[in-house]
Amino acid sequence: MGKRSTEELTLTYDELIEHLQNNHAIYMRRGSNVYYITDANEHYWRAQDTSKLNHKGHYTDCSDLCPTLSEFLSIPFLGGAKIADVFQELHFFASIPGEKE
Repeated sequence: MGKRSTEELTLTYDELIEHLQNNHAIYMRRGSNVYYITDANEHYWRAQDTSKLNHKGHYTDCSDLCPTLSEFLSIPFLGGAKIADVFQELHFFASIPGEKE
């Protein structure tokens, strides 16, 4: 897990998909909520809530694990909405090497 870049990325929906395929992780903000979108061992995709840590100090999963990126992008984990449904409300930040946020 990397830390959130301070510089916001300007991405289209297709560029988000490309970024995730190439970089395997991104931070996503919607309102005051920040999520860490990442693959798990390069086999499953998930969203994690950065405001909640588990007993190991890792972000807590807030979506189902999905075997493909396209399946992950089709699940409604944002209060019943999919990423595509609320894309205009989202802000993205690269995950860079270092300690988490």
